[in-house]
Amino acid sequence: MSKVTNNLFRSEPANVEPAWNDIATTRRPKSSKTILVAGGAGFLGSHLCEQLIRNGHRVVCADNFSTGMPENVRHLRSSGAFTLLRHDVVDPIDLRVDEIYNLACPASPPHYQADPIHTTKTSVFGSLNLLELAFRYGARIFQASTSEVYGDPNVHPQVETYWGNVNPFGPRSCYDEGKRCAETLFHDFNRVRGVEIKIVRIFNTYGPRMRPDDGRVISNFIVQALRGEDITIYGDGSQTRSFCFVDDLIDGFQRMMASPPSLTGPVNLGNPVEFTVAELADQVLALTGSRSRIVRRPLPTDDPRQRRPDISQAMRQLGWQPKVVLAEGLKQTIAYFDAVLTAKRHRIAEVA
Repeated sequence: MSKVTNNLFRSEPANVEPAWNDIATTRRPKSSKTILVAGGAGFLGSHLCEQLIRNGHRVVCADNFSTGMPENVRHLRSSGAFTLLRHDVVDPIDLRVDEIYNLACPASPPHYQADPIHTTKTSVFGSLNLLELAFRYGARIFQASTSEVYGDPNVHPQVETYWGNVNPFGPRSCYDEGKRCAETLFHDFNRVRGVEIKIVRIFNTYGPRMRPDDGRVISNFIVQALRGEDITIYGDGSQTRSFCFVDDLIDGFQRMMASPPSLTGPVNLGNPVEFTVAELADQVLALTGSRSRIVRRPLPTDDPRQRRPDISQAMRQLGWQPKVVLAEGLKQTIAYFDAVLTAKRHRIAEVA
């Protein structure tokens, strides 16, 4: 079994971001926990690590950096409550913790399709290793599952009782079926070994710290608009998505983790307000002031026609529903990408 002390990732010290000067001196409450966030340097994971530290907990962030980025959590390293660990959950891990959040898996099609075998291993072997860890130390464990388990749904909006319409051997199945198998493992560990589990199914989420090359529709549209490139719509643009801002989603994560043991999930977390892809493109163009043209390309294989969560259970059981409207979330996300692309241009100019 690998020892985590052999995998500590150390990089050069970074300046503390002004908004985080309070982290280094935050006094942890008596209820402070040690929490492992697998995939913690990714888009969602970094926001979760940030909020857990704000709440006074000790956080171990484990990431293999296949899609996660050290700069996403650099501002947290001034805190004595944060440890950054280079580790792939496909390998076993031995670390005494109170809670585990499993967010370890590429979530965008270009990234999870780049190495589909490792994607499946991450969902299946990774879940198995983290569940064994939870069982060993009596930790509660959270699984970030996905709306992709519904496939190209025949039920709309999607409810948790719907079993889905998934192609088991298509180009997206490494992710879809991997996550479905992970849910099976979680429930079996709960039934057979008494592990306290929490499962949420995440619908389309966006916000700062998405990668420019993320490959999902919001990041694609914003980056193309800011660069003045053609905005690419796949299909006729009538397919729908429901977009949840990252802050709302992280609130849902924490509410689910703190819920009674009897609530195992799965619970849908997402924004039930539905937009067509064409409507999203129009909003991005308006908010960026871009003169980019809209061009259309063939729809990818197994791309869902409709995606909208039924969040009745989250509202009833967790008292949760999203608050950030799409226009406001897009403004924050556009500002983030604009800063990232501007910094990249400056670096290129300095080298030239």
